[in-house]
Amino acid sequence: MIDTPDGKIELMPAIPESTKTSLAQRLRQHARDHWPQLAGLNVRYHGRFAYVEGELTGGDRLPLIRLRYGGSASIWGFGLYLASSGTYENQILPTGMSAGTPQEALDCACDLYLSH
Repeated sequence: MIDTPDGKIELMPAIPESTKTSLAQRLRQHARDHWPQLAGLNVRYHGRFAYVEGELTGGDRLPLIRLRYGGSASIWGFGLYLASSGTYENQILPTGMSAGTPQEALDCACDLYLSH
């Protein structure tokens, strides 16, 4: 739910099944093309959020991002997983925007966690 300027409360849209399918496909393809350190990606959904974990070559899973659906299949808000607290924190993309493509959010997390 969100509060609108006129004081009404609106429900945020649920993620359509077609968007869930295309999101997972796009993220997995992007990971294959750009992040060879990942053996795969796991995407799970809860409400208007998509949680993305990277699977490392040894089988370990690494939580990466939480995507927030706002009604568009191409632009999502995102939170970065913080291992220090075990939580997700909303982030600003390197573009300076608070929302962007899921691929941009994945790159942001992978740059942080896999580029060393």
